Amino acid sequence: MSDTEFYTAQQRSLQDQFDSRPLADRLQMAIVVEELDDQHTDFITSRDYFYLATVNAQGEPTVSYKGGGVGVVSVVDSTTLAFPIYDGNGMFLSAGNMTDTGKIGLLFMDFETPQRVRVQGEASVHTDDELLTEYPGAILICRVAVTTAFINCARYIHKHTRVETSKYVPNEAGEQPLATWKRIDGIQDVLDESVQAQVADEGGVITDVEYAKKLRRGES
Repeated sequence: MSDTEFYTAQQRSLQDQFDSRPLADRLQMAIVVEELDDQHTDFITSRDYFYLATVNAQGEPTVSYKGGGVGVVSVVDSTTLAFPIYDGNGMFLSAGNMTDTGKIGLLFMDFETPQRVRVQGEASVHTDDELLTEYPGAILICRVAVTTAFINCARYIHKHTRVETSKYVPNEAGEQPLATWKRIDGIQDVLDESVQAQVADEGGVITDVEYAKKLRRGES
């Protein structure tokens, strides 16, 4: 991989401004790879969440937290990753961006050790992927053609202790509790009848003010 493929002109300009070009070149040679090795694979498949950066055709980025069970991201082979897209808020920001440009970045974190792995790639979104059966409750599968990966310095990562797994991760049957925000009165008319029935079973509608209070208390 040549430096023109990895660093942009703007990145090079800042490296020159701060006299870090030799260091940047050495780090690229030492840690940046085009295929995942065993160390990357072991770390990625041990994670039950990751951060996903996408960008739309207008160049506007968005970053999302994606959670699931351990191994939520599969290493299909040394140049391919795959992960599920579960029921969300219906905005499809990340999936839409991935369909739009395909340019993504993934950040895998361990806040307890701490350590992290970064991956860049080209994404494609599929409605009929064979991996759907591996992720009960998934509505789409994203496959990532890895372009670069590297283990990143953990110096500025604050240590955090894990408390518990989200109750909303789909179980083996693909089932999950009703999201509290789906009980908000102002959105009932745009929900499916089946979801409206769940709202009634969960105690009925709530106001956006009541939801905000639940959110602050960690009851969402």
